[in-house]
Amino acid sequence: MNTLSYKTVSANKNTVNKEWILVDANGETLGRLASKVAKLIRGKYKPNYTPHVDCGDNVVVINAEKINLTGKKWTEKSYIRHTGYPGGQKSLTATEMFEKDPTRLVEKAVKGMLPKNKLGSALFRNLYVYEGSEHNQEAQAPKAINLNDLK
Repeated sequence: MNTLSYKTVSANKNTVNKEWILVDANGETLGRLASKVAKLIRGKYKPNYTPHVDCGDNVVVINAEKINLTGKKWTEKSYIRHTGYPGGQKSLTATEMFEKDPTRLVEKAVKGMLPKNKLGSALFRNLYVYEGSEHNQEAQAPKAINLNDLK
C-alpha cells in the first residue's frame, strides 16, 4: 500500500530557532501591541509552534512612552495590587503608573497575555521594554518588524 504519512514534529529547546525582534511602540494602542508581542514571544507565528516549549522570539520594545490608550482608560483603568497585610490593597490609575514608569504599562499588558505558570515566567524573560528609542540589545542585532504586517 502506497500512502502518504505525515508526522507531527514537536519542537524542543534544542531544535527551536530563536531570533531577536525589534518593535516600535510609537503611536500603537496598548492592548493591540501587547497581544501581538505576546504571540511573538510565545512563537505562535512560527510553523513549528509547540504549546509546552519556549519556541518564541526575544522581543525588544522601544518608545514605550509613546503608547496610546483609547477612551477614558488613562483615568479609569486601574492597576490593583495587594501588600499581603489586612487593608493593604493599593491601586494606581494608568496615568499614575505611566508617570512612574511607562515601561511597566507595556510589561503588565504583555505578562497578562502569557500563561500563568513556569513557562509563562520563562517567556516573560524574553521581553525587553525601553522608554526611548535607545536599547541595550545592539549586539544581538534585532530585526525591526512592522506589527501591522502580522495578523
